[in-house]
Amino acid sequence: MAISSNRVKQPRLALAIARALLVAFLATLLSFAISLLLAIVGITIYARVHGAAPDMTFAYRHIAAPIATIVGAIVLVLSAALEIRHYRHSKALASIEKVS
Repeated sequence: MAISSNRVKQPRLALAIARALLVAFLATLLSFAISLLLAIVGITIYARVHGAAPDMTFAYRHIAAPIATIVGAIVLVLSAALEIRHYRHSKALASIEKVS
């Protein structure tokens, strides 16, 4: 026989914000790594075709960093919106459960 608890767990806004920041940070790192890999491959191919020395700093400064910044900002806004919506939904359900 299961023991039922009358205690209702309230959702926490700080945890929702922390999850949104964590997701945005991980997405930024992933997008930076992928865009840097593709930029290095592209710059290397371009340098071989034109017979010049590849400038890898261009891959960091002008390709990977701006892409990661844009992706990070978009993911931060979207994940914050989703986490706030989930927080409000959980808060409403907790108050309904508390009343009943």
